[in-house]
Amino acid sequence: MTVDLFAGIPVTDHARSLDWYRRLFGAEPAFLATATEAVWEMAPHRWVYVEQELAHAGHARTTLLVPDLEARIVELAGRGLEPHRREDYGGGAVKVVYRDPDGNEFGFGHTQE
Repeated sequence: MTVDLFAGIPVTDHARSLDWYRRLFGAEPAFLATATEAVWEMAPHRWVYVEQELAHAGHARTTLLVPDLEARIVELAGRGLEPHRREDYGGGAVKVVYRDPDGNEFGFGHTQE
């Protein structure tokens, strides 16, 4: 089965969030779908979009697994972002969670193979 992912994060202020997610992803959006929706491609056929939607802002939780979590943390610190919390699950499974200005949580995780 081929799977494409299109995950949305509702925010209250498009311009403020656009700046924050540019720093989180270290890139400009792949495209602007509308005047208040920006889309980043995380990997082929896997997209994250940020959309101004006041009624739902602040409730998203998204996690990406990355090969080198510590390098990602250092990279994000260099762009002015610090984790909100770190979660250790044992057995080498770790996740760090960042919070955007609305309180949406975006995590990066790593598991030992």
